[in-house]
Amino acid sequence: MTRPAAVDIHAHFVPEGYLRMIETDGEAHGVRLSAGPDGPSIMVGHIPFGPITPRYHDLDLRLKAMDAQGVAVHALSLMPPMVYWADEALGLRLARLVNDAMAEAARAHPDRLVGLATLPLQAPGAAAEAERAVRELGCRGVYLGTNVRGRDLDDPAFLPVFERIGALGVPVFLHPINVIGGDRLSPYYLHNLLGNPFDTAVAAARLIFGGVLDRVPALRVCLPHAGGALPYLLGRLDRGHAVRPECRHLRRPPSAYLSHFFFDTISHSPQALRYLISVAGAERVMLGSDYCFDMGDDDPVGALRAVRPMSRADRERILGRNALGLLGLG
Repeated sequence: MTRPAAVDIHAHFVPEGYLRMIETDGEAHGVRLSAGPDGPSIMVGHIPFGPITPRYHDLDLRLKAMDAQGVAVHALSLMPPMVYWADEALGLRLARLVNDAMAEAARAHPDRLVGLATLPLQAPGAAAEAERAVRELGCRGVYLGTNVRGRDLDDPAFLPVFERIGALGVPVFLHPINVIGGDRLSPYYLHNLLGNPFDTAVAAARLIFGGVLDRVPALRVCLPHAGGALPYLLGRLDRGHAVRPECRHLRRPPSAYLSHFFFDTISHSPQALRYLISVAGAERVMLGSDYCFDMGDDDPVGALRAVRPMSRADRERILGRNALGLLGLG
């Protein structure tokens, strides 16, 4: 068996053109750049996202980092605050700019980089942009937030977009944004440490209980940060389905929808990652780093190696084979 290339499903990319558009158009929407020694931060009101170091957009730096980690392929995705802060027209312009930049990076390094398209879910043109990004630009998936300005993903307005994505046959990669918890999670960086994994679980549960996965059975969804809290609460969701009238509308228990979900490896715990693999199956787990956030994994291949026992076949699935299949890369 030929050893597969390591494929990182969770790697952020911020085109410089996206930052320039924030400079020129962001202020009217409460968004601006704030200079810092390591690069600018994106300020949404008083909330910073960043700093955006050169590693986010310098492809040479990225390729060197990938080589150092033993990673062959990055699946590129934008980062919060994404494009949802903009109005419909600007959101569509931003998404098109980002997707064009993703495609350009992939053309420059076709064996190393693939793009996950950003969609402006607040805009009527989101489904058409998914079509353009996949059909014309060659993007291999789409990148969406766990909510859109507080609207959850089972909002009926988003169903046509999910239907288009399902018809295109590409996966969705979710990422937390505007997470639950409010002021209670402000101290100690808890909005990230706890808010991110719980917002991922909320988004997955809304897709299940909201009927999106029943209406779009072809939909495949990758959950970041080892699935957040979802894998560890499936039993509780099933119990709710069994005993609560609010949950009995589902045709099947929530755990039966696990086949729609894939997961990255970013757990920061070999024990937690081993549990995820036991629940989801090795065929639904893929390598991830969260490049280049400080809360990411600097050695994703090493983190996978630390999970024992694991068969060689399962390790190679997680290392790259699963992602190659999900992204349609052969």
